[in-house]
Amino acid sequence: MCGRYATTRSAGDLSALFESQDETGGGVGPDHNVAPTDRVPLVRVSPEGHRALSVGRWGLVPSWSRSPSGAARMINARAETVATSRAYAGAFARRRCLVPADGWYEWVRSADGRKQPFYMTPSDGSVLAFAGIWSVWEGSADPLLTFSVLTTAALGELAEVHDRMPLLLPRERWGAWLASTDEPEGLLAPPRPDWLATLEIRPVGTAVGDVRNDGPQLTERVPLARAAGPQEMTLF
Repeated sequence: MCGRYATTRSAGDLSALFESQDETGGGVGPDHNVAPTDRVPLVRVSPEGHRALSVGRWGLVPSWSRSPSGAARMINARAETVATSRAYAGAFARRRCLVPADGWYEWVRSADGRKQPFYMTPSDGSVLAFAGIWSVWEGSADPLLTFSVLTTAALGELAEVHDRMPLLLPRERWGAWLASTDEPEGLLAPPRPDWLATLEIRPVGTAVGDVRNDGPQLTERVPLARAAGPQEMTLF
């Protein structure tokens, strides 16, 4: 799963990186501890047909929902079922987006019961793009833009931390993910193993477990007290 992540680049930087028009209205700020229902940047094709940097709330609310109260349970959509799920299929077919991130967090339980957080991030500091889907809920005075992150089976060393990971899209796949297609299922392939191998699996401090905490210190490497790495722990 993906339940916490970091996105810290400015709207200007993201607009340049994703070649998109900034439509955030100044609503993008650094967040080292994004949690469900937080408002964060995403890149989508706007109703007018151009690539836009927007602000959406994490946790998809289907257009037919009576209320947005269940959004926190819909932060992730499984790649294996997204095309057939009633909640996600429509968005997957017509409203795909890119979710910019610096990295994401997972927790591993050690043999003595402690939970050690890890931060997965590109070793070279480049931006990540999670595959996402979006929807607009119009059940209130102001339309609510929401999104989910697609997840897939973890591969390589990432599987030692958690059995799921975000569906990560290398830059050369961004355009195809956003484009219209009659067979979107072909877009769900995981990234190449050699590309995944460039990600760092970094142990970080436990402060990230509290959603009230924020700041660059959350992503700083810390020593592992009793384990040499995630391979010596059991999955949480």
